[in-house]
Amino acid sequence: MARDYPLNKTRNFGVIAHIDAGKTTTTERILFYTGVSHKIGEVHEGDTVMDWMEQERERGITITSAATTAFWNPTYMTKEDESKKCRFNIIDTPGHIDFTIEVKRSLRVLDGAVVVFDSVAGVEPQSETNWKYASEGNVPRICFINKLDRMGGSYDKSFDSILDRLSKKAVRMQMPIGTEENFNGIIDLLIMKEVKFEGDKGKDVGFSEIPAELLDEAKRRRAEMIEKIVETDENMMTQYLEGKEFTVEELKPVIRKAVINNELFPVFCGSALKNKGVQLVLDAVIDYLPSPLDIPAPKGIDPNTGEIIESVVSDTAPLAALAFKLQSDPFVGQLTFIRIYSGTLEAGSYVYNATKEKKERVGRILRMHANDREEVKTVYAGEIAAAVGLKDTVTSDTICTEENPIILERIVIPESVISMRVEPKTKADQEKMGMALSRLSIEDPTFRVSSDPETLETIISGMGELHLEIIVDRMKREFNVEANTGKPQVAYKETIQGTASGEGKYIKQSGGRGQYGHVKINIRPIDYSVLVEDLPKNTKRTGSFEFVNSLKGGAIPQEFVPAVEKGLRESMDRGTLAGFKMVDVSCEVYDGSFHEVDSSEIAFKLAAGMALADAVSKAKPVILEPIMKVEVVTPDKFYGDITGNLSSKRGQIEGMDERGQDKVIKAMVPLSEMFGYATSLRSMTEGRATFTMEFGKYDVVPNNIAKDIAENKK
Repeated sequence: MARDYPLNKTRNFGVIAHIDAGKTTTTERILFYTGVSHKIGEVHEGDTVMDWMEQERERGITITSAATTAFWNPTYMTKEDESKKCRFNIIDTPGHIDFTIEVKRSLRVLDGAVVVFDSVAGVEPQSETNWKYASEGNVPRICFINKLDRMGGSYDKSFDSILDRLSKKAVRMQMPIGTEENFNGIIDLLIMKEVKFEGDKGKDVGFSEIPAELLDEAKRRRAEMIEKIVETDENMMTQYLEGKEFTVEELKPVIRKAVINNELFPVFCGSALKNKGVQLVLDAVIDYLPSPLDIPAPKGIDPNTGEIIESVVSDTAPLAALAFKLQSDPFVGQLTFIRIYSGTLEAGSYVYNATKEKKERVGRILRMHANDREEVKTVYAGEIAAAVGLKDTVTSDTICTEENPIILERIVIPESVISMRVEPKTKADQEKMGMALSRLSIEDPTFRVSSDPETLETIISGMGELHLEIIVDRMKREFNVEANTGKPQVAYKETIQGTASGEGKYIKQSGGRGQYGHVKINIRPIDYSVLVEDLPKNTKRTGSFEFVNSLKGGAIPQEFVPAVEKGLRESMDRGTLAGFKMVDVSCEVYDGSFHEVDSSEIAFKLAAGMALADAVSKAKPVILEPIMKVEVVTPDKFYGDITGNLSSKRGQIEGMDERGQDKVIKAMVPLSEMFGYATSLRSMTEGRATFTMEFGKYDVVPNNIAKDIAENKK
């Protein structure tokens, strides 16, 4: 079966922005104008096509990226001329930082992006983050300054914020006619025409001459635009300096080449809600954003030789595709979203997962329209589709042929930064919770599930409090699992800082045979400079516990020594100071006594525990807490606030670095002080700072805090 659309007429692009900039509203207009939907869905009414999850419609935010396919014939072409008509594969992405993985993995497989800005706010924190992700992947971008009808909306201010905070390569392609509620049209600086959007939902695009009162400003703005465009082409620059005037047909290929090479970022304007300007953005997608043929061929590694190989963007080349998203569908099961880079993929065929080294069968192939599906038999190079039937394939896995294996570059998954405890409400929920958490963690690589080995609690970790709130809500709605949640407990530990001796005597007489055990021990911190292989023969070290048998002359019969060791171990597990596990203690049994009749294993086990408690009380016992390595990346102006805040959390600032225009603060901070830090950091820095956290070491808790911990534990 032949491809229905040529590669050079295909555009894979995403709509990205900060939360509430109008991404989903813009995408809904795109679907309406391209004929995919016959009614415009509104975010505030909860009936959009792209925000299809219940949680998205309730909160009015995008949580998961949604893909759809549409077709567009540029507004400047007659309907009879189909030569310029293109297929769009569009992904609408979330704007909230908690769902940043959706943007990251979408940009990994897209060829271009439309970056939407709120004309009142201009560049916002998540705009910067998304722009950074796009820059890392060399994704060409065009900008759309939206909401020009809002009070306080300003095209010029927003454009200046793009120049200041994102890139000096931004170029103004349009200027608005009127401001705020008087915004009623656009001047296209390239063709020098006034553009009006009339008829049903602004469907009719009309071109007319620029009003006389705006002509001088339009000419000045056009001269600025031409100057920026010609700077990207040496030959054109020479002609420009010689005074040549350029036609639209001469300028467009130069703009396109500069955009694809990330040397220019065209900026458009409008109001998606008021149905103005969106069609011209679609024209720009065709004119300036790349087709799969225009971007560098993706490179990968040959798993057999380790050599770097380049896949060819062609239907006849061997298959190379990347799985970038998993989604559970209640009607067809698990969907695996894939981007085909080369070759073709057919329903019912067998493929090779080079990452897992496993063969898989593709049952069905679906072209997605948000949560609606259209079944297709074959997908070709440069297309995005969803496969049904792949059991072992997860995010970042490469699908190829067994004869031509290749592993494409993986998607970098951000580290989870916040955790909380979760427990099932009932026995029935307990059985379903494990399956639900497993399915959700496969779908979302930034959501992680672990078990605290010491508290035996299930800990879920994610990118923020909203992220975890949505996960718990999805467990309830999609898997019918009711769960209680709370903060996870910090896994404190106990140890000693000095040496001491202790004695334990367990004597019990109650008529008939009694109980008798008597143990004397010395304890000290373990000396880790002495390696296990160099320890004396009477010493046994297991993890953070060392047992030394220095008994002489049969003070304690040999058969009772294992009971003494067991008693010491169990007492260390329970702790003596505040009930936390004791670590890094060496216990030497050097003396004791026994009774011919009354001594037993249980008596020596209890006596050993008493001896340990006695010794620990004299050996400077302390509580240890986990100290985390924290790295905060922040704009310079928040540096003082963040370092002061970390110091107030008992943090030790270890160094400061620079990363681009941002400052990187490195610190060691107790884990107990870091709960809720993601939220407080965002509020402290307008959401512009990010942080990562990993375990560093255990360290002694200060006395005043240790007392509170011990009291709370009791």
